[in-house]
Amino acid sequence: MATLAAHQPASARPQHWREDNPSPGDLSHIPGESGLPVVGNTFKMLADPVAFTRGMVEKYGRVYRNNAFGGTVVALVGADANELVLFDRQKIFSSEQGWGPILDKLFPRGLMLMDFDHHRADRKALSIAFKPEPMRHYVGSLNRGISDRMEQWGAGPMRFYPAIKQLTLDLAADSFIGIPFGEEADKVNQAFVDMVQASVAPIRRPLPFTKMKRGTDGRAYLVEYFTKETQRRRAEGGGQDMFSQFATATRDDGELLPVDEVVDHMNFLMMAAHDTITSSATSLVYYLAKNPAWQEKLREELRAITGGEGRALNYEELGQAELTEMAFKEALRMIPPVPSIPRRALEEFEFGGYRIPAGTPVGVNPTFVHNDPEIWDSPEKFDPMRFTREAEKARHKYAWVPFGGGAHMCLGLHFAYMQIKILMAHMLTNYRIEVVEGYAPDWQAWPIPQPKDGLQIRLEKL
Repeated sequence: MATLAAHQPASARPQHWREDNPSPGDLSHIPGESGLPVVGNTFKMLADPVAFTRGMVEKYGRVYRNNAFGGTVVALVGADANELVLFDRQKIFSSEQGWGPILDKLFPRGLMLMDFDHHRADRKALSIAFKPEPMRHYVGSLNRGISDRMEQWGAGPMRFYPAIKQLTLDLAADSFIGIPFGEEADKVNQAFVDMVQASVAPIRRPLPFTKMKRGTDGRAYLVEYFTKETQRRRAEGGGQDMFSQFATATRDDGELLPVDEVVDHMNFLMMAAHDTITSSATSLVYYLAKNPAWQEKLREELRAITGGEGRALNYEELGQAELTEMAFKEALRMIPPVPSIPRRALEEFEFGGYRIPAGTPVGVNPTFVHNDPEIWDSPEKFDPMRFTREAEKARHKYAWVPFGGGAHMCLGLHFAYMQIKILMAHMLTNYRIEVVEGYAPDWQAWPIPQPKDGLQIRLEKL
């Protein structure tokens, strides 16, 4: 795997930076395989990541060496591995150097690409956007936007994934940036779509007519847009939308975040939020369509809370939607929106009986752990009762990590719960979600799961 060294000047690198990669000999004691020349196991992984991981675990165990995407990574598989890497008691795993080779050209200096003290300071400053008062504002915006879209969708067949993706983008433009649906929001949304697609493009240089060129052009547009908007909102006193909260956020010393850092955080947040919520909303809708009894339980719960068809789910009522939250958690278990999480070891460590040298790229695999029969009974079955308080307490704390864990736990996880609950409140009290008998779409697993056919559903008006 390439390091970030090629993309960051030495003066910009934090003190904990490592330039050295372990040699093949340094990792030869760890079981695994190199795959084909040059490409390694890249194409085998992309074809079916779940089956690939299962096969490697069966063959080599829960610590194995794999060559893909241009370098060697040591996979650490299991709930204990998740805890070691994500909780990171010893502060030896760099998120910045794990995600950097994938994201740094398009989403540099986002919160996930920061470590330790710098990450902690900026996370604290940005957390203002998720305090109760701004969250109440987002609730109103989400209820209005989702209610209007339910009417537009109407009854009948639809491809859910592209529809919810557009809705999520529009809601982000409204709640996150504070701009109404329209031409300006469409330009912002398209720039984000181009950047996300470029982040996993095989051609990593912005050559003409490539996804990377469209992605870097999108980034340039948004940097200019957010820079001007940050300055304007500071001058005018901000607002209740998330961007205005970021623009006026301060660190502990009372200093405003630098404008370029506000811009980078906003770019990253929009990327992190819209694709993951799109994926998780799609998986939830799919499993509710396949499990009509559970769909009806959620419908009854949400009707009882809101008082009837299509009514708003208020901020104070969010906590009452317990079954809806449990069903969402189960969908996140079955298809986590971030299938694997990369890090880079800054120091030598031991795990599973193996010594793993400093500088080694490592990764944990939520998808495998979430479907591990050693942890979950009948993991292929959709069963929200796995997420009663009692069941959660009885399980390893890091057996379920769709939002990551430790210091890098997703800052917007409560916003995600809120958006999904409001979506379900409007959708399930207006419509019954149906799929044809035996329907089981293929899912593209990487980089963020989505059904290859767009998820063919039918909305039946109640």
